[in-house]
Amino acid sequence: LFDRMPGRNLVSWGSAISMYAQHGREDDALALFAAFRGAAANNDGEPPNEFLLASALRACAQSRAARFGEQVHGIAAKLGLDANVFVGTALVNLYAKAGRIDAAMLVFDALPARNPVTWTAVIAGYTQAGQAGIALELFGKMGLDGVRPDRFVLASAASACSALGFVEGGRQIHGYAYRTAAESDASVVNALIDLYCKCSRLSLARRLFDSMENRNLVSWTTMIAGYMQNSLDAEAMSMFWQLSRAGWQPDVFACTSILNSCGSLAAIWQGRQVHAHAIKADLESDEYVKNALIDMYAKCEHLTEARAVFEALAEDDAISYNAMIEGYARLGDLTGAVEIFRKMRYCSLKPSLLTFVSLLGVSSSRSDLELSKQIHGLIVKSGTSLDLYAGSALIDVYSKFSLVDDAKVVFSLMHNRDMVIWNAMIFGLAQNERGEEAVKLFNQLRISGLTPNEFTFVALVAVASTLASMSHGQQFHAQIIKEGADSDPHVSNALIDMYAKCGFIEEGLQLFESTSGKDVICWNSMILTYAQHGHAEEALRVFGMMGGAGVEPNYVTFVAVLSACAHAGLVNEGLQYFNSMNTKYTVEPGTEHYASVVNLFGRAGKLHAAKEFIERMPIEPAAVVWRSLLSACHLFGNVEIGTYAAEMALLADPMDSGPSVLMSNIYASKGLWADAQKLRQGMDCAGVAKEAGYSW
Repeated sequence: LFDRMPGRNLVSWGSAISMYAQHGREDDALALFAAFRGAAANNDGEPPNEFLLASALRACAQSRAARFGEQVHGIAAKLGLDANVFVGTALVNLYAKAGRIDAAMLVFDALPARNPVTWTAVIAGYTQAGQAGIALELFGKMGLDGVRPDRFVLASAASACSALGFVEGGRQIHGYAYRTAAESDASVVNALIDLYCKCSRLSLARRLFDSMENRNLVSWTTMIAGYMQNSLDAEAMSMFWQLSRAGWQPDVFACTSILNSCGSLAAIWQGRQVHAHAIKADLESDEYVKNALIDMYAKCEHLTEARAVFEALAEDDAISYNAMIEGYARLGDLTGAVEIFRKMRYCSLKPSLLTFVSLLGVSSSRSDLELSKQIHGLIVKSGTSLDLYAGSALIDVYSKFSLVDDAKVVFSLMHNRDMVIWNAMIFGLAQNERGEEAVKLFNQLRISGLTPNEFTFVALVAVASTLASMSHGQQFHAQIIKEGADSDPHVSNALIDMYAKCGFIEEGLQLFESTSGKDVICWNSMILTYAQHGHAEEALRVFGMMGGAGVEPNYVTFVAVLSACAHAGLVNEGLQYFNSMNTKYTVEPGTEHYASVVNLFGRAGKLHAAKEFIERMPIEPAAVVWRSLLSACHLFGNVEIGTYAAEMALLADPMDSGPSVLMSNIYASKGLWADAQKLRQGMDCAGVAKEAGYSW
């Protein structure tokens, strides 16, 4: 109709441009404005008025065409219309949406008159720019200027409160909306629901949602996302199915939120249903949905399906590669993670720090030093700064391989250290028997102003245990009490172990008895303490109390109990406990338990019974089992069985010098010097060296 008009005036041009802009055809609107300018120039026509300029600027804002908008701004300024409230509002909106908030504010400040739409544009602009505090200041000034906020301003102000987590401010806006009947507007209510969800006031959000008469899709998706963000994944899923039953078609936002919840709950069946919906609604190829699908399948440990989505939909998208790498990493599949990483580099995609963190997590957990070093090199080469996760992973893996100096270099590069980084370094020093350095680092931590947590104290108590230093241990215990960490079960267990290793059994017992809610580790610590110090009866008494307290024994418990029986020569009792593992407690015996039973027989001088027990074992005897028998033979000077045990131990572990040394000692104790010398010469020829001893 517009094209067939014989004569066009400002109203027709403005109406056509406005129509295109309102219906999402911004490019057509801008092309029409350009045509208007051309026609006006050729025919010496009328210049654009404020309505036509405002329509063109709205089209620029919607299409993010800031440069074209600047040209329109120039035209408006030339015509003296840039101070017009409609043009000015459109300019504020344009610059705010383009992220040029300073330019928006310059226009805003220059306007002689402002309407609610102008205020909405600048408040929303500051909120979107991450400056919600300024947005709320402007909302306050708006009231002082005598401008009554409309529903759009209220929605923007509620979004600002949401960004700040300012629930009290949001409740004031809610009260104002209720008094002015704006509470019935869906955009205002949706913003308030989002606010309450982000402030973890889910009951308020749900009450508001349930009271809505005119819910829209945003209302549903906001509520679903709120449940998901607060880890109420079952409620999120329930809401999603209600949305479908209510006849709404879930959008990208709803699908990504619910897929996240499916992953958190490992709800693979429901996740597949959402996937089917995404395919039906033609949402599967959306970048956010695609990555949410990969993440969901990976969290549900269905990597084959995650890989199928990845292969079918992956483009040159680093986020998809990261999601897949993280999926493999989460399951400890180093091969799969590295394969995707190599493919990512082959496609010339730049890995992000998230990529490196995922790879470091799995390489550290698998103790793959070489790969961890390569990843570290790539991080340095890429110019990416280490974040807290990458830094702690590197410190952990270097410490595991006793490369403490490398770990310390990483630690020194971390300028914004949190407790995870400090704890990783203290643990690294502790596990490498560099206790004095760990204590010095702890003192630096205290000076830094950070407060040590339970993990810090567990590491420090382990240091005191390693040093067998009660002075350090008592200082740490006092600090633990001061910080209120003595009620933590991990800290209590570490303290009990420390007192035991330092020989202070009574102090350990007092701590054990004062610990409430004892877990299996706590009970094990006390049983081990008595067992290691030869107090078998006390160890078995605590084991009986453990059963009375309703705590089920585990693998470690029976290692401690069998050790106690062996030290006290309680052969029959020890065998009863060993047999009860399967019959009463469903704990599968392992190598340590079989070695303990052999030790039980051996200490009692029942060497033939020990040998027969090993030969009847349902699993292949490890070297440690044969060494246990060999130690007993050394104790009782039995050359025949000792020779057999040494041969079997060497077959199980040819590079272990222990059996040969023990056998040599048996020969020497019997005066068989020629046999002892022959054995030593055999060790030299085989390249087996005696393990060095220490005087401390």
